[in-house]
Amino acid sequence: MDRLLSVNEVAELLGTTIRFPRRLIEERRIVFVKVGRHVRIPESAVTAFVTANTVQPVTRHLRSVA
Repeated sequence: MDRLLSVNEVAELLGTTIRFPRRLIEERRIVFVKVGRHVRIPESAVTAFVTANTVQPVTRHLRSVA
C-alpha cells in the first residue's frame, strides 16, 4: 500500500506553499484520495507528477569549424 500524504506534507516535499498542492487537487492535476473530509495524496502520485513535469536539459552539438 502506498503511503498517503497530507497536503502539508506534499507542500513540504515539493518545497512549495500549501496553496500549490491544493490547486493541483482543485484542478484535478494530481491523484488524491478523500478520507472523510480529509484529502490525502499517494506518495506515488507525487513522484509521478514530478516525473511528468521534469524538463530535461537540451544538449547542443558543437559544429566543427572548417
